[in-house]
Amino acid sequence: MAELASPPGYEGPIVQMRGVRKAFNIGTPIETEVLHGVDLTLERGEFCAVMGPSGSGKSTLLNIVGLLDRPSGGRMSICGEETTQLEDAALSHLRAHRIGFVFQYHYLISAFTALENVLMPMLGQAGFANRAMVGRASELLDKVGLAHRRDNLATHLSGGEQQRVAVARAMAMNPALLLADEPTGNLDTKSAQKVFDLMRALNRDSKTAILFVTHNAALAQRCDRIIDIVDGTIAPARSIESARSAA
Repeated sequence: MAELASPPGYEGPIVQMRGVRKAFNIGTPIETEVLHGVDLTLERGEFCAVMGPSGSGKSTLLNIVGLLDRPSGGRMSICGEETTQLEDAALSHLRAHRIGFVFQYHYLISAFTALENVLMPMLGQAGFANRAMVGRASELLDKVGLAHRRDNLATHLSGGEQQRVAVARAMAMNPALLLADEPTGNLDTKSAQKVFDLMRALNRDSKTAILFVTHNAALAQRCDRIIDIVDGTIAPARSIESARSAA
């Protein structure tokens, strides 16, 4: 079943990055550094927007925080566990039990029902769905307002419903951290608002920390904090109040 959102007794930051760098094609004439000494702290329960122009390093940052890629330098911890020296198997375990992902495209399995898609992250441990897992998946579909659609195939759901199933799937393991990469980018305004409201509610109920990459200034202004990435560095902190004034 779902793991604890953070290690027992742990009350510290969910993410801590210190001097994190990321370069590609290292040691070649076309070596390029994309992240330049990033310092970032994300506390438990924080809902932070990540903004910046295309090519600024947003996706690279998310890949490193999500343990999908390794930094070239610096240090990073997730839920208090230093990650930069972990073996691949340990990184995979930490990623599976502490981090949820929602992407711009839902990546649901089209031949599976909504319930079966939400069950997928939980099957890695047992290999089959037990009663507790089905109960957890059903509860999450109820929270995202899709209990009545649990037995519908993914292809029979609207775009907004598919993305809500994707959010439920990302929460299946009760992660301490949710990484959302433009999750409303392919949705109409009404569906985008519903998905954002859903993530905000889950954030408040579960205290899951969220990094929400977006180009939507109106949605960013509803987050707790805005993290601006410019040319691979994090710009000086910008309050929600100042962002609203600028808008």
